[in-house]
Amino acid sequence: MRSTHNGERALNNSASQAPQSVCIVQRRLTHYRVPLFEALRESLAERNIRLELLVGQGTPAEEKKQDAGELSWAKPIPTHYLAGGRLCWQPVQRHLGEASLVIVTQENKLIQNHLLLLAPRRFKLAFWGHGANLQSDNPHGFKERFKRWTTNRVDWWFAYTQMSADLVTAAGFPGSRITVLNNAVDTSEMRRQRQSVTPEETQALRESLGFGAGPVGVFVGSLYADKRLDFLFAAAEAIRREVPDFNVLIVGEGPERDKVQAWCAAHPWARWVGARFGREKLAYVSVAQVMLNPGLVGLGILDAFVCGVPMLTTDCGIHSPEIAYLENGVNGVMAADDLNAYVWASVNLLRDAQALDALRAGCVASTQEYTVENMARRFADGIERVIK
Repeated sequence: MRSTHNGERALNNSASQAPQSVCIVQRRLTHYRVPLFEALRESLAERNIRLELLVGQGTPAEEKKQDAGELSWAKPIPTHYLAGGRLCWQPVQRHLGEASLVIVTQENKLIQNHLLLLAPRRFKLAFWGHGANLQSDNPHGFKERFKRWTTNRVDWWFAYTQMSADLVTAAGFPGSRITVLNNAVDTSEMRRQRQSVTPEETQALRESLGFGAGPVGVFVGSLYADKRLDFLFAAAEAIRREVPDFNVLIVGEGPERDKVQAWCAAHPWARWVGARFGREKLAYVSVAQVMLNPGLVGLGILDAFVCGVPMLTTDCGIHSPEIAYLENGVNGVMAADDLNAYVWASVNLLRDAQALDALRAGCVASTQEYTVENMARRFADGIERVIK
């Protein structure tokens, strides 16, 4: 990624040309979004567009995750949570004076969004989001119907993936006013970190985990209900019966950690190592041949691509928009939402070295497409189309 200083110079050089301004509001800033906003700020500066970023604070529960990011040039805004965190108020209006375009995330809980939608405005307003709550317990209920109503009340859409764009157009929004971002994290840095993990380090990790020479399936993600951990356990046990030297590694933390800990304690060929981040996480993934996640798949699919460890999931209907990146049989496997189908897809892949190598090659190719640099470029292209 290019230096932030270049973006600052571009901002200074274009100051005399009265750059237009775009304002992005984030309820909270997570660490994985920092590279995106750095790259986007620079790309916009080169187009004589100034980026203003307003950031709030997460809920007390979110703050405990310790995953917040920092940007010296972002403007902090007061954040107030109401009704047990179900509503959020962030006064933003006084920061929007010079903006030609304001971009907010589509969340029903954000009170200021509704004011921006309903009040007369001199700037254009855009949503950035999934297009729907893909994990909703009641997709036809009032909250989701209200969200679909708001979908058509903005001037532009920045959709996470093509899947998100399809949901937005299905709600009646014109496709000509949608920019598909291909949501990503800093895969370039992830790739450098993965390449720094030596075969000797991988072997040492295998030995420290007590794994022999057999294949390893790794799960990476938060430990909560939508990840369908009981399905994962049942599948792993069935795979082990067919592949006797199969091992399982679980990397992650969350409310179902006790369930994971108990299951691993009862199965000596399974290990849980808690949450790991950055290079350490990628080093653990390097011991595996496949990534097992029968439940919700989100940005974790990029871990699979970067590490060349194909993702095996199910057509369970609760995935995040990044599932659009999985091409069945090309860079991963999408099995039917059935335990036997998932087990046999896994077993067949572990027994077929040629098919596994082909999927690894597909992962490598996908890593080139889904990058934070490409996401920032798409974002900047869309912003430029809206305001120029």
